[in-house]
Amino acid sequence: MRQLRFIIVGSGYRSLFYARIAQRYPGRFRLIAMLCRSEEKVQAMTAKGIPATTSEEECIQAAPDFVVVAVSKEAIAAVAASWAERGFAVVTETPAGASREELKKLWELHVRGARLQVCEQYRRLPIIAAGLRELAAGTVGEPYHVKLSMAHDYHAASLIRAMLQIGIEPVTLIGAQYSEPVLATDSRSGPITDGSVQQQKRDHIIMEFASGKTAVYDFAGVQYRSFIRTRHLLVQGPRGEWSDTMIYAAEDCNSMNQAIRPERRQLMPYYAPEYAELMTQDLWDLSKSWKSEYAPAQIEEEYAIATLLSDLSRYLDSGEEAYPFREALEDAYTWLLMQEAVLRPWEKIRSEKMPWHGEA
Repeated sequence: MRQLRFIIVGSGYRSLFYARIAQRYPGRFRLIAMLCRSEEKVQAMTAKGIPATTSEEECIQAAPDFVVVAVSKEAIAAVAASWAERGFAVVTETPAGASREELKKLWELHVRGARLQVCEQYRRLPIIAAGLRELAAGTVGEPYHVKLSMAHDYHAASLIRAMLQIGIEPVTLIGAQYSEPVLATDSRSGPITDGSVQQQKRDHIIMEFASGKTAVYDFAGVQYRSFIRTRHLLVQGPRGEWSDTMIYAAEDCNSMNQAIRPERRQLMPYYAPEYAELMTQDLWDLSKSWKSEYAPAQIEEEYAIATLLSDLSRYLDSGEEAYPFREALEDAYTWLLMQEAVLRPWEKIRSEKMPWHGEA
């Protein structure tokens, strides 16, 4: 495959994921520049070995294969639209937009031919990919219920749809938000050892889809970084369930007279063979030493993102989408409904027909 050349708009925490991917896979990706807002940021990125500039014109003249937009939720839709309207293929961080109006505008641009994609990596995490393969194989039968407490907002919406094996369909939500005290133990900058107790918001939402399938979303942000809070999932079907990193299922029987034989086995991270070129030694080492740690390591998340960026070759050549843009908009829209549900406790919130629903 050819090397893909790209720029990054934004210099925050998430933008660094894409910079590290370019550094880890130089034969596959080349970061031309990170577009920063200040010379101070440029100097900070340059010190990390990341090419950076404050010149938008310089980035335009470089003619990248695609533009990664990794800015704040409030700005992401407008920035993505501005680059797409110039004719660039755009890959945004999640969510695609932070309001119904922004999502509708992005869809209008897409319909008019703008090349827009969203980098939703959670389905590509190796342990999640392993579980989704089990569901696709029918191991637990057709899934009808999910309990998710391992990812927030739009990530959760994407996972719930994948785990329930549904596309885009009407949904009703009810929920509430709680404030709970939790001892602070970890953070992006490292362990916290001062014994401080922080109030954490926990969202609890029940979702019922038009197909009758259901989901319970239960998550607090502290679950991302804590030594005393874990992350969980449960997917149930008529023949068994996927629980965290375990599969519990009844084996298929050829005769009704045969005794049902339940099985229990542990999932192992799955690395798709089509992305073999992205398997670095540190990933192999992590896979071999894996010990049921459910929260993905940073390198696994970067691998998941890299698989999506790798798929851009097909998108740029033929328009084939790895994560359809209409689904990305639906996941962002579901996040907005989830926010509404917790702000209007135990009131039924119903989805409405959106422009991208018409092509379901």
